[in-house]
Amino acid sequence: MSNWQPIPGKIQTRWAQQVDPACPLPEYPRPQMRRPAWLNLNGMWDYAIQPRADETMQPVQGQILVPFAVESALSGVCKPLLPEQRLWYRRSFNIPANWKKQRVLLHFGAVDWHCELWCNGVWVGEHRGGYDPFTVELTTSLRFGAENELIVAVWDPTDSGRQEHGKQTLNPDKIFYSASSGIWQTVWLEVVPNNYIERLYLTTDIDSGLLRVQVDLCDGQGLPQTCSLQIIVKDGQAAFTTRSNHPLVEITLTNPRLWWPHDPFLYDLEVSLLDGETVLDCVESYFGMRQVTLEKDPNGIPRICINHDPVFQYGPLDQGYWPDGLYTAPTEEALIHDIQFCKDLGMNMIRKHIKVEPARWYYHCDRLGMLVWQDMPNGGKLPHTLVLGMGFILNLKLRDDHNYPRFGREDPAVRENYRQELKAMINNLSNHPCIIIWVPFNESWGQFDARSVTAWLKAYDPTRLVDSASGWFDQGCGDIYSVHKYVGPGMPKPERSRAIALSEFGGIGLNEPGHTWVTEKLFAYRMVKSREELTAWYLRLMEKLEKLKQRGLSAAIYTETCDVEFEVNGYLTYDREIMKMDAGAIRAAHERLIGNKD
Repeated sequence: MSNWQPIPGKIQTRWAQQVDPACPLPEYPRPQMRRPAWLNLNGMWDYAIQPRADETMQPVQGQILVPFAVESALSGVCKPLLPEQRLWYRRSFNIPANWKKQRVLLHFGAVDWHCELWCNGVWVGEHRGGYDPFTVELTTSLRFGAENELIVAVWDPTDSGRQEHGKQTLNPDKIFYSASSGIWQTVWLEVVPNNYIERLYLTTDIDSGLLRVQVDLCDGQGLPQTCSLQIIVKDGQAAFTTRSNHPLVEITLTNPRLWWPHDPFLYDLEVSLLDGETVLDCVESYFGMRQVTLEKDPNGIPRICINHDPVFQYGPLDQGYWPDGLYTAPTEEALIHDIQFCKDLGMNMIRKHIKVEPARWYYHCDRLGMLVWQDMPNGGKLPHTLVLGMGFILNLKLRDDHNYPRFGREDPAVRENYRQELKAMINNLSNHPCIIIWVPFNESWGQFDARSVTAWLKAYDPTRLVDSASGWFDQGCGDIYSVHKYVGPGMPKPERSRAIALSEFGGIGLNEPGHTWVTEKLFAYRMVKSREELTAWYLRLMEKLEKLKQRGLSAAIYTETCDVEFEVNGYLTYDREIMKMDAGAIRAAHERLIGNKD
């Protein structure tokens, strides 16, 4: 029986008391590739924080609730992990008897940052990267009919290193927040046959009515020549089936129903690997028929289009932090809450800022029709304050293809790590119709070679647009000229080949006593004293945005969904208990700005 409790001392959300320590976040973690046979390993694990040089786990120091970061209240530990230390985890588990003679995979949603794994004393793999899922096979190291032991060791230098770490810092202050080290997404086991479907790549072409399904197979014992793929597309009323001997299958849909923010229709998809008529493996998925393009309006101004229709996009900067779980939402209900909140306020877009969420977050955006601009988490370092001022105040252009030490990218291995983690993020998220724009760099933090990164990104994923350098320093590439202006709003002159986006503005703060992370050093770009004053300020900003939209603005992003630690400039307080403005007036303003469809 566990005696787990959230560590007190900071504010918490109402969902903290709903966390089940026996199995928090029990939902299937990968909605776009579902199999029925799986085992959730979330729950109480043994842990120890030891010197980094230690090669084995020493005596247990207590228990930690996985998948909450060791620094979080919901972990039951709430201790820092220093760069000279490693965090060790241990748990035991049993394998269902009917899994015998099949392959057993161990999946991690995300572990920050470098982890190594042992099963029953056998080293089974390692992974570097804090934001992408990874898998190791346990089959040959397992004991069927007996208890198995899993050990995980994690090293995370946070912002003392040059790896991608987002806004995490060892010394939180202002716009930088608490570290979230170690396991912070679901851990789970899955059983698969010897030959199985490893991955799906889904792309759509609405002009041709095409769905392209690229299937990666893992053929552990050599794939029989008699094998084929069966693809079934379901629209809720009918099903279309096709068979193919090739890993790339093209399916033409008659009169396809498109995916829109106001009508986020999703087709169900079933992919089977067959040997003759025998099903070797089967996964369930889904997709949305939608297309993202940059097209000129009648005045020759480039606009961001969904399914060839210009859609003005408006929504919040969303950092995905929780006062009790830090990087990890306490429950599925909490995970959905912020998306639904934005939808209910009449917004149609979220910029996921310098963080990657679990797959279920994007699934909910897919089904609710929330457009997503996805940031790549920053690494490297911030340039000197004087350099930043050149971008922030003077809006000067500073080249990023030399003088790499300025951005903390002098080590070629660090630059290569960025590229690997960027590619992993795209591979992980590319099937989600909600994601329409990639943002590889934000405000020059760790920025380097933006032109070549953008060229690679557009070639690797030609189905989306790229906001190459959000804020500064713009390199004249990509699909969007992206500016930050606090409090704003404002915009430069429209360009001939790129859309204009006000990708950060606002940041107006209001202190709600009793609902803040700290009581001192509160931060906002401008402070007001009442909800009435904040609402009035905000409505004036909306009126200005309507004029900028007429001049050529394609999107705007307000800072931010909710307060985060020292920041108090959210629509919501950090605990999600108080909406700081008049919701009815704000929603009406958003609907006027966007022009929402019924």
